[in-house]
Amino acid sequence: MFDIDTFLQTAYSFQSLRESVLRRAIEALQLPAGSRGLDAGCGIGLQALLLAESVGAGGHVTGLDLSPELLVYGKDIAKEAGLSERISFQEGDVNKLPFDDDTFDWAWSLDCVGYAPMEPLRPLKELARVVKPGGSVAILAWSYEQLLPGYPMLETRLNGTTAGIAPFVKGKKPEYHFLRALGWFRDVGLVEARAQTFAGDAHAPLPDDCRSALESLFRMRWPSVESELTQEEWSEFQRLCLSGSADFILDLPDYYAFFTYSLFHGKVAV
Repeated sequence: MFDIDTFLQTAYSFQSLRESVLRRAIEALQLPAGSRGLDAGCGIGLQALLLAESVGAGGHVTGLDLSPELLVYGKDIAKEAGLSERISFQEGDVNKLPFDDDTFDWAWSLDCVGYAPMEPLRPLKELARVVKPGGSVAILAWSYEQLLPGYPMLETRLNGTTAGIAPFVKGKKPEYHFLRALGWFRDVGLVEARAQTFAGDAHAPLPDDCRSALESLFRMRWPSVESELTQEEWSEFQRLCLSGSADFILDLPDYYAFFTYSLFHGKVAV
């Protein structure tokens, strides 16, 4: 059952962990000042705030999401930030965007378009359709992490479970793996496609919001893994990754972790 309070708490704490990474990715796009863009799969709008900041007072960001409940929070967040005039929200599906051709100067999607199990080409075509010739299309997603320092074998096993390989999904065509997105850009006719990876990290002593984000990340990355682990692996997972354990890894005085987001972007042909 979807718990909105838990979702909001996780979203805010996770944003604190990755905000510097997202800011660097947005900076790399060099979005024109005063431009109008689309944040596809915007959730509660935290990235829309960063995008609106990037394009400045003359720009505008439209956040789109399937969930009307999340969009209500997005509107409140934009209002609290004093950005209601520069950010608007609309309910809709990235596979069939409710916008005319050539509506935006650019389009962006974080952890949505290209993120398994979604088939990537249709929503990417939609992003390209609603962007003006010469405008940019960008997709960004979590691509790697090292969260269990000192326990590489356990982390490798966890990442090899059905849940752990997300967002890639067992049985998916190799060409639909997110890191093959340059091929998607070519297939939908986008030009000047480029890729770049940005790293973020966390180390002891962990601020409360960072610690909360990492605890949430353990739960998100490795849910329901018991059936795919040996008893020894499961016991070690519980010892290291469950809050309250005497050996909880986030309590290490020398804890260090890092993660990456990969950005793919290209232009609509003129």
